[in-house]
Amino acid sequence: MSKEFNVPPVVFPAGGNPGPAAVAQRRLPTAPFQPPRPANPSIPFMSFDVGSAAAATSFPAPQFGSNTIGIGSNFDDEPPLLEELGINTKQIWNKTISILNPFRVNPNLHEDADLSGPFLFLMSFGLFQLLAGKIHFGIILGWVIVAALFLYVVFNMLAGRNGNLDLYRCLSLIGYCMLPLVILSAFSLFVPQGGLVIFGMAAVFVLWSTRVCTRLLVELASCGDEHRGLITYACFLIYMLFSLLVIF
Repeated sequence: MSKEFNVPPVVFPAGGNPGPAAVAQRRLPTAPFQPPRPANPSIPFMSFDVGSAAAATSFPAPQFGSNTIGIGSNFDDEPPLLEELGINTKQIWNKTISILNPFRVNPNLHEDADLSGPFLFLMSFGLFQLLAGKIHFGIILGWVIVAALFLYVVFNMLAGRNGNLDLYRCLSLIGYCMLPLVILSAFSLFVPQGGLVIFGMAAVFVLWSTRVCTRLLVELASCGDEHRGLITYACFLIYMLFSLLVIF
């Protein structure tokens, strides 16, 4: 048994179905909203014109050419790294050769003081001591600073107002004159400790370092020739102290 539903009749206005003209009249498309343009059209971001704004604010594409940037030419013109750091290997080598001959030391090579060669010799001295089972890196660096201060004070007190020896030159000279003790430290690896041989070698190398350091101080600093004996004694104490690290 089916149930019947009462559907009310559809009544259109004007007494009939709408015609095509009425439908077209009600469905006329409206134009999209256009914001008002500003009075000054030179500002692109206020005109909402995407094409003109992109054209006005466009930038030229970068050109990655060797002529414009010049990366390769800049690398070719740069000095070597050691030269930028102030390390002159040829000068260090010439100073080392001059110290190896204690009877013909050239003081002119040591007029330009540096710390690259002394640091190399001190690290070599500590390395040979490390091979002998002694860790003396901190002691070596501390004693070099104290020795430079000691020699600086003693020399300038002896020279008075005419003394022109600075602390930087003291560090440079003491470090370069450590080369004989570096050789002693290397030889001590093959010599029995506590014997007469090591004491005799230590005496020779200490006198070698003392002579070279005294000669350089006297030649490079003013008023040093008048107090050669006291300067020699101060240098002897410094290098004797370092030789004790090798002997004991």
